[in-house]
Amino acid sequence: MSARGVLGVVGTAVGGLIGWTDGQAPAADPASVRQLFADLGLVVGGTEDELDSAVRRFQTRVGLRQDGVAGPRTVHLLARYAKEARELRRFEYLSAA
Repeated sequence: MSARGVLGVVGTAVGGLIGWTDGQAPAADPASVRQLFADLGLVVGGTEDELDSAVRRFQTRVGLRQDGVAGPRTVHLLARYAKEARELRRFEYLSAA
């Protein structure tokens, strides 16, 4: 298993420890991380370098150590902000109706 695969398993396990229940803990695989960025309105290119760069920018923005690895803390914050962005869009949609 690759280092990223191990981080995905660890991230999901840690998610359970910090309060996510079944079905809530986000995965740390590249496709899932790209989807979380998309939920924030950010399109990340298909290469690993582009994903690493996006992760580094996000880590810098939220005050995490900038290492480019979507580990448990990074994925947790990314998922939290993505969830908030989805909720805001839903609220804006309901307000416009």
